[in-house]
Amino acid sequence: MQEQLVETTVIIRRTSKMTSGGRKFRIDAWVVVGDGNGRVGVGHGKAQETPDAIQKAIRKAKKGMIKTVVWRGTVPHDVQVKFKATKLLLKPASPGTGIIASRPVRAILEAAGYRNVLTKLIGSTNPVNALYATMKALSMLRSPDEVLSARGKRKRVVKEVVQDEKAQNNPQEESDRQEQKD
Repeated sequence: MQEQLVETTVIIRRTSKMTSGGRKFRIDAWVVVGDGNGRVGVGHGKAQETPDAIQKAIRKAKKGMIKTVVWRGTVPHDVQVKFKATKLLLKPASPGTGIIASRPVRAILEAAGYRNVLTKLIGSTNPVNALYATMKALSMLRSPDEVLSARGKRKRVVKEVVQDEKAQNNPQEESDRQEQKD
């Protein structure tokens, strides 16, 4: 059974090298691959033609996929990471916020399956460093159950009740409650 993977080309650059015969051009491609369910990878490919570079990058991204924690559509806790001159901050966001991020960070978060995350790049905003910093941050995330078991406590059972869903199901009751409050 073939799994459905989301492939996003983040960066395509043309590089050149001077030789005795003139300039030689090559293409660099950076691609993000994810299944939308917590698995994501980043790949880099170089070739003389763009499609070949993208295919190489996709192969490398599939090989290097990591498993991340998606908790209620967001990250379970704050995480701050430093990669070279780039600092990245990931924070959980409430439902409906969306992904507030730069293009490389957004590509990784969307491919991994996150829906609501706040991010901030501090220092260098080099897109390649941003990709690596995001992958490093996602690999550092731990689920609430992992934290509880590490502390020697039992897993807790949480009943998820979302107010927005109730309002969508019965908008009349929601408006009646608003009038009662006033």
